[in-house]
Amino acid sequence: MNVSGERRFDAPRSTVWQVLNDPASMARTMPGVESFDVADDRHWKAHVKIPLGLGGLRMSVSFEKLEEREPEFAKLHAKGDGVGAIMNMDTTFHLSDADGGGTAMRWEADVRIAGPVGSMGQRVLQPIVNQQVNHVLTALDQQVQDAAGGSEAASSGSAGTPEPTTERPPPETDPEPKDSGPPAEGPANPEGTSGAEDGLNPLAPESYEPEPEGPTTSTED
Repeated sequence: MNVSGERRFDAPRSTVWQVLNDPASMARTMPGVESFDVADDRHWKAHVKIPLGLGGLRMSVSFEKLEEREPEFAKLHAKGDGVGAIMNMDTTFHLSDADGGGTAMRWEADVRIAGPVGSMGQRVLQPIVNQQVNHVLTALDQQVQDAAGGSEAASSGSAGTPEPTTERPPPETDPEPKDSGPPAEGPANPEGTSGAEDGLNPLAPESYEPEPEGPTTSTED
């Protein structure tokens, strides 16, 4: 069976390329993934349970990246082994900048299924394959959105330290004179006083005794 289609992503091409070439991200797009193991960036394996009729087909699927031209083309081979079925699938991805922003992806997949499941014929298997492809594309879209959101957060977090500001905090007291209201009642003293004549220290308002007048004695010879 040959299936193909197009998909547009609201994300830069570099982000879509990153997801398509990340084994962990691609494994999460597969329906019924129970576990996956990554050997390196070109080889990984997933254990899946593919819905099939009233039951499910458990398969161990090995993936190998065959070709890539960053950030526009990638080719992937998958081989699955399960009870009653052997699957081989070659998938290609073509990425380009979409009109108006984002990324356009064209994809093609050549799926070959052997064994008792394969003998069911294309008429039976085609709707199942189409359903699984739609699941993969929807999950891929979610992975791209998550990656785009993480990139934006990292970019905002690494924007650097803010420039120092020259703005100073306002003074604690207002330097502008304010009208304190009418003077307090009591006898006015137009001549003014420093308080020393009344025996008050201007630095310490409590009373003190003035020093006696006259020469002072010294203990020095």
